[in-house]
Amino acid sequence: MTETQELLTQSFLPGLWAGYAVAVPVGALAVLLVSVTARTSFRVGAAAALGVGTADGCYALVAVAGGAAVARAVAPVAGPLRALAAAVLLGMAIRTAAGALRPREGKAAPGPERHALGRPLRAYLAFLGLTLANPWTIIYFSALVLAGGAGAGTGFAAKTVFVAAVLIASMSWQLFLAASGAALGRTLTGPRGRAVTALVSAVVVAALAVGLLLPG
Repeated sequence: MTETQELLTQSFLPGLWAGYAVAVPVGALAVLLVSVTARTSFRVGAAAALGVGTADGCYALVAVAGGAAVARAVAPVAGPLRALAAAVLLGMAIRTAAGALRPREGKAAPGPERHALGRPLRAYLAFLGLTLANPWTIIYFSALVLAGGAGAGTGFAAKTVFVAAVLIASMSWQLFLAASGAALGRTLTGPRGRAVTALVSAVVVAALAVGLLLPG
């Protein structure tokens, strides 16, 4: 087996599997990504998707570099991180719901710039932070490395290929979710449609905040 074939079978394909395994399960953050894109634009949604993918890639990199030691180091700060993220999310939910319920008096529906995450950089940083605040991701990648599923014992090249594959998998799935949100957004052109979507978004954000505060 050539070195290229070895990297493909022992690092790249396992990296793709690991990336899709952590990204594909649809949770509150995925629903939030679709909702934000529907209310803004694909450009904003794509930035948010890249934020999630970046966080997954960072955690994969840290895991292959440190394994169990990293997981133990993250544990003491996991609680404060989750509490901070929950507080930010609750603020977003209140602001979104208030905007949806505010009488518009005949004015046009607000454009993307009025949304709390209506700018690409803001969306990128928000979703990056929310994903990093989930300690389960680092525990998942660390366990995978310790189980020998990340090609971690075959050198720098293997680790690099594994992390790159995780990035490709995670970002491709998140961009698919953003594209789905953009398609949904085209059907919500009226004020009522946008208001309903805003309320759904607020509920999802609040649920995500509560979920961060729950044990386990």
